Amino acid sequence: MGGSGSVGAVSEGLWGAVGVWVQRECGGGRGPFKWRCRALPAHSGSGLADVKAFRCLRRSPESAAWARRFALPCAPGGSALPGEGRLRLRLRPAACSCGSGGRAGRAGGMEAEEARCRVLSIQSHVVCGYVGNKAASFPLQVLGFEVDPVNSVQFSNHTGYAHWKGQMLNSDELHELYEGLKLNNVNHYDYVLTGYTRDASFLATVVDIVQELKLQNSDLVYVCDPVMGDKWKGEGSMYVPKELLPVYRDRVVPVADIITPNQFEAELLTGRKIHTEKEALEVMDMLHAMGPETVVITSSDLQGSLGSDFLIALGSQRKTRADGTKVTQRIRMESPKVDADFVGTGDLFAAMLLAWTHKHPNNLKVACEKTVSAMQHVLQRTIKCAKAHAGKGNKPSPAQLELRMVQSKKDIENPEIIIKATEL
Repeated sequence: MGGSGSVGAVSEGLWGAVGVWVQRECGGGRGPFKWRCRALPAHSGSGLADVKAFRCLRRSPESAAWARRFALPCAPGGSALPGEGRLRLRLRPAACSCGSGGRAGRAGGMEAEEARCRVLSIQSHVVCGYVGNKAASFPLQVLGFEVDPVNSVQFSNHTGYAHWKGQMLNSDELHELYEGLKLNNVNHYDYVLTGYTRDASFLATVVDIVQELKLQNSDLVYVCDPVMGDKWKGEGSMYVPKELLPVYRDRVVPVADIITPNQFEAELLTGRKIHTEKEALEVMDMLHAMGPETVVITSSDLQGSLGSDFLIALGSQRKTRADGTKVTQRIRMESPKVDADFVGTGDLFAAMLLAWTHKHPNNLKVACEKTVSAMQHVLQRTIKCAKAHAGKGNKPSPAQLELRMVQSKKDIENPEIIIKATEL
């Protein structure tokens, strides 16, 4: 499709979608149907086009409504005669359009088959509960994204339970799934989101897929949560095989656009320990130099101004201006700690950060405020329900601590800002 000057040549596939839309929305699928479309010059870059839809209609209430809607000539009795309807559609180059503040933005007027923002999410899956794709897909869909999940593992439940059963996807099987998408020409994405995996060859295949997708869409954004380990009582420990570290450091991070490590993972990736906020900012600069434009250290043991009962998160976004100069926005957030062992919070965080940075691409402060505030709403609802089910004085079980995701739909969709970010 053309750019700002004119609509230009429009693919046959898009016009086919237009015809399907007109038939579905206006004709109810009844009677013989013919249509044709003509692209007109855009006005001031608006990308408007006329679609002329011709339809032979049977006598029915639907046909009369269709005629009134598009001012078709009507025969006595209210049925529409074969005639011509015209609707105006806004067209634009192939880019995602979910969310009014996104990189493409939502077009005004009617859209025949709205260009959808698609996310390829390669993460774990559980039948019961919310981790991995189960934690990421719902909030992304609520916020207007199409999600294509690839399940790196399929377990009955997360491994915090006493028992779990399931299967793991290997690198060959991942490649086979992706080849199926390619053969059907549906491997077109605006985002890739990845989380927990335990296999180095699987992770290397993910990198190959991301690189191929970036070749066909230079605007694709890769959001990576480099899940490797965490700190307990001040001591860091990896809970994935050690051979994943060089793959993340040397292959994954350089192709990632947004990364969401915790403090321990940021230290692993850079080989630098973090004791102060200044050192954390230096580590984020090192991560920027490795490739990512946006770095968010989701949790740390740094001491904040509000005391030890608050968790410190730090964010840094480095943008390149048109003149080649770089500008960096840095933020700090302090959110109250919740005394419980939640699972899936990192997956939820990365998914919502993807969504809110898409909707606020040049304002990391707002994107992080909405992400962390929504997280707090979900966690507070979860712990309240878990304690109520466990009973007074009892520790909630893993099942009782499963994230209350569906119950938090409104908070995910439109979070009240209860956690403010400070610009550094």
